[in-house]
Amino acid sequence: MEFFNQTYVALRGPAGAPQTPADTIARLSDRLSPATLLADRRASVLALKGLSRDCKQEVGDRALAGLLEVLYNDVEVDADIGKAVLETLNTLCDTEDVAPEGRDLGFKHTDVVLKSDKTTHALFSLLGDTNFYTRFATLQYLTTLLHNRRQAIQSYFLTAPAGPGSIIAVLEDKREIIRNEAITMVQALISQSPDIQKVLAFEGAFEKLFNTVTQEGGVDGGLVAQGALTCVDGLLRFNSSNQSYFRETSLPPVLCALLQFPTTIEVHNTAPQEFALQFWDDQKATNTSIILGVMGMLIVSKGNAVENSPFTRCLVEIALASNAPTTLKVQALRLLPTNVNFPLSQISLTPYVPVPETNGEEWDRLESASALDALVELAIHGEYNGLDAAKRTTDSLELRTAAAGVFENFVRKDEIRQAILQAMLSTETSDPPSPRTTPLLHALASPPNTTSSLDPAAVISTHLATMLFAHLLRSSPRAKATARLVMPGPIHPTPAEGSNNFFVPADGAPSQPTPIEEQEDDDEPQTLLQTLSEHLSLALLSRSRANASDKESREWDRYVVGYLCLLAQWLWEDPKSVRDFLDAGGLGVLVEPINQTSEMDSLVPGLCAFLLGVCYEYNREPGEITRSTISPIVHRLGVDTLIGQMARFREDERFKAIGPDSIVLPYPTPSLPLSAKAGGIEEAEIWFDWAFVDFWKSNYYTVQRGFSTEPDQLSSSSGQSAESAMLIASLRDVIRQQSEEVETLQRHLKEVKTTSSSSGTQLVDLQTQIVSLKSQLDASEEKRKDVEKEQEDLLVLLDEVTAKRRKDKARLREAGLEVSEDEAEDDDDDEEDE
Repeated sequence: MEFFNQTYVALRGPAGAPQTPADTIARLSDRLSPATLLADRRASVLALKGLSRDCKQEVGDRALAGLLEVLYNDVEVDADIGKAVLETLNTLCDTEDVAPEGRDLGFKHTDVVLKSDKTTHALFSLLGDTNFYTRFATLQYLTTLLHNRRQAIQSYFLTAPAGPGSIIAVLEDKREIIRNEAITMVQALISQSPDIQKVLAFEGAFEKLFNTVTQEGGVDGGLVAQGALTCVDGLLRFNSSNQSYFRETSLPPVLCALLQFPTTIEVHNTAPQEFALQFWDDQKATNTSIILGVMGMLIVSKGNAVENSPFTRCLVEIALASNAPTTLKVQALRLLPTNVNFPLSQISLTPYVPVPETNGEEWDRLESASALDALVELAIHGEYNGLDAAKRTTDSLELRTAAAGVFENFVRKDEIRQAILQAMLSTETSDPPSPRTTPLLHALASPPNTTSSLDPAAVISTHLATMLFAHLLRSSPRAKATARLVMPGPIHPTPAEGSNNFFVPADGAPSQPTPIEEQEDDDEPQTLLQTLSEHLSLALLSRSRANASDKESREWDRYVVGYLCLLAQWLWEDPKSVRDFLDAGGLGVLVEPINQTSEMDSLVPGLCAFLLGVCYEYNREPGEITRSTISPIVHRLGVDTLIGQMARFREDERFKAIGPDSIVLPYPTPSLPLSAKAGGIEEAEIWFDWAFVDFWKSNYYTVQRGFSTEPDQLSSSSGQSAESAMLIASLRDVIRQQSEEVETLQRHLKEVKTTSSSSGTQLVDLQTQIVSLKSQLDASEEKRKDVEKEQEDLLVLLDEVTAKRRKDKARLREAGLEVSEDEAEDDDDDEEDE
């Protein structure tokens, strides 16, 4: 009742006269003076708190200075007035109002509060108060100020005496509400401030945050665990100092433990099933995504130690051998470093596939396979052995293209390319030699299905296979020479379900394929290049059928684009491959689509014109079709027409939209409106990868200029033969090896210099010791000489004394005085000595 009476008296005014809000606020502001009683100040603050929301401007103009004085002087004394003044100030600085004037007032009041560092220092000091309401209201107010003027608060925090300690104190508060609000505030405090990140890291913020995550249930925790993990990510991202510090602590294994992944695992051992098969929800996926992001940062910053990192193995296992959501698998693949030094071909994985009609609750364990095989399988056939490959959703295509990107990074070394291509060559030990068909070669050499409607899964598998094979050949004359020897052999059609038998269940034998009667064929086996030429011709013929629907024609275009992109990169700077392609009838295959063009068709004619230019540019080997044969065809088609087709191709949205980070496009492309949403499922599509786009842009002008050259004119870009190119490549390998040897010798030289410098230091010490000893020896020698001289002087003196004594004795005898016997004996002795 006393509180209500005090408030009533404060609001009533003299004689109960009615007052306006401005008069009431002015009277209440006057009662905030330190000269009044604490109870009166408390009542005034509570009254102003009630008026602050409706009369925000008036309260801010008249009472803000008084409220700050109360904050400085009374909060530590009275928790009730502290809670009230903090909530009032929070309301005045709040910018979440819908009305624009309310937001402007919030920023205005914030600027007044932050005019000096006194308020901020007082707030961080109040965080040390253990009172629940004071600490909670302080955290809320700091969060509001950080939202409005983050940089000012951050600069004041670095000079606050109680800043870091108070933050750590609230992070380890046992009360969940305080701790959760502290995590929210810390997220804003550390944003884009490396200095604050370093201070909190060295104060023990990592340990406190991981304790919170563990208490909340790890990755199975809720929003609190997500907030704590977000803080960890904020402390590490773009902060190399914190990353180095974090790696030196005992916390990195905790990241693996949160995902139930072992911290140490051998290359040939598979991951435990409790890691591979887990129950997933959206919150768990979000928490796991943050942990994977932290792992990716540590992998990249670790440099050459990536091959020994358990984080890399964890990312590989999540992407290739787990039931994690597709988005997490995509993230894991993209976090793998571009300079993949991880032995993918040696890692053993145990893939799993869901049992049909179990809603993901039961899974089949498949036979172990290497990570490289699983990666190629994922790229070609999709997730879970191609279970939903026909749907072509955005997530599934992002996953498969991410796998293709990891494959591209893995095969950057020429030795790895050669090993993969050598595995496709025929075995010479058998008689006759039998071709070996790897999953990549099988998908690449499988002919398009022209007897029935196209299978979308088969189309995308072949398209991605062309991309993978192009990664093996690009800019490598040795790889292209090996690829010319590849003979796929007979490719039998696969059943509609289970498009491949690469994986088989571990608890059962692989299904035996239906035996196919082999037909006698006297023709020589075709090389892969000849096979691709035939498939390109077949696809171009099928796409030109009059009864084909728009969607089916689009799928045939995808076939053609895949073959043309691969052939363009294969034939570039490889005259022998150009000769094989032309001998297989490739010239006629390319000319027909350039003649038959339409306004809506720009990809296929542009690519055909580009490939024709590549053939004309690098047709340097003797044969039936020469540059003189191709030149009349080029002029008949028209140089301007060919250049125009390539220009139209360059402006196509399906080409322009490709970027380094994503090659998956929405389906249908906006410039080509098609009613192609099957069953209401949002589909996506791929046409090109960034490697081809970069290749095309780099060599477009060379091909365009080559159309205008005469047949007998040797282009500067194509003056070298395949042999010279291989020679240059081998010389480059020699230079690279010699560079590595030079680096090794330089490293050894540094070690020798380090050793010699230490030896030199010892030598200097010894020389100093010798000089010191020599000086001591000289001093001793001088001293010895002085002693010898003194001894000589003493001997001379002794002789003089002895002679004088004898003379004295002789005088005594002459005088008749008695001389003692001892003295006589001495005289005798002296005479004997003489």
